[in-house]
Amino acid sequence: VVDELKRMVDIGFPIAAMSIVGYLKNMILVVCMGKLGSLELASGALAIGFTNITGYSVLSGLAMGMEPLCTQAIGSQNFSLVSLILRRTIIMLLLASLPISLLWLNLEPIMLCLHQNQDITRIASLYCRLSIPDLIANSFLHPIRIYLRSKGTTWPLLWCTSLSILIHIPITIFLTFKLHLGVQGIAISAFVANFNTLLFLLSYMFYIHFSKVSISIPNPSPPLLSSQQEKPTSFKTLGKEWNMLIRFSIQSCLGVCLEWWWYEFMTILAGYLYNPRVALATAGIVIQTTSLMYTLPTALSASVSTRVGNELGASQPSRANLSTMVAIGMSLQIVHKQHVVEYLEGVQGQVLGQG
Repeated sequence: VVDELKRMVDIGFPIAAMSIVGYLKNMILVVCMGKLGSLELASGALAIGFTNITGYSVLSGLAMGMEPLCTQAIGSQNFSLVSLILRRTIIMLLLASLPISLLWLNLEPIMLCLHQNQDITRIASLYCRLSIPDLIANSFLHPIRIYLRSKGTTWPLLWCTSLSILIHIPITIFLTFKLHLGVQGIAISAFVANFNTLLFLLSYMFYIHFSKVSISIPNPSPPLLSSQQEKPTSFKTLGKEWNMLIRFSIQSCLGVCLEWWWYEFMTILAGYLYNPRVALATAGIVIQTTSLMYTLPTALSASVSTRVGNELGASQPSRANLSTMVAIGMSLQIVHKQHVVEYLEGVQGQVLGQG
């Protein structure tokens, strides 16, 4: 149990830290929009809500479909299949990005048909058009992150993301305020940050491959680009393999979209209130802040998913069951501590009120 707990913490801690780093990136964008004015902040909130609903949630959900296949393939030491799944997922996300790009290009007429504020919609549509390159970056980033996470290699994800965010801060300030690009500069800096993260991750993967350094994972494995030759497959087999990936991806996409859309729809609906500038700006800040609530649950979910998949692929169902039980115990411990903190805060409030 202790060994399993250590493995899950080693996988989950960098993921939790990476979520916080990603939160900082989003808050940097929100702060810069706020510095530009209430109109820009409201427009940014509308644009972020629209891009999350129509784009980022879809890509994230589709990419999640590769996780059960990838983790079990790694557990069974089938590295040629892992590489194949990674390539196919990237292709699938790039194809999905095409209709998403068309939606982003036509944000203004769509929002005007929905009777959103014209000034807010005009700036939001500009942000969406400039964010289209970010779809390409995310089409590579999501599968690569899941691939590395499936191998239990999460620390490089944290370092690469942190480095790109450190570069992101001066780039955002320079483009937004020094070059006076405004919202355009914020949109450009956002996708530049993701391309930087992608560049760092690819550099790390190629370094590991060409230096022949083995990555530390529960079951030692060769690098991504395995020298093992793939067996030729028939069109029927190829169709079944694609069908399995697409089926998992659609199911994962529906789950992710249902979770994301609830919050983002609230942001868009804020545009129908009496003062849309203030309402949208406030909703944008609240949504970004509440995203911190998902830091620990996301990290724990990713950890147990990786461990269970690896052990099932290695034909170790008993160890997979142990991973599940440890994860449940950790989640109960987190909930218990949260209730204790809330209780102590309530007692403190009563004492101060009596005083």
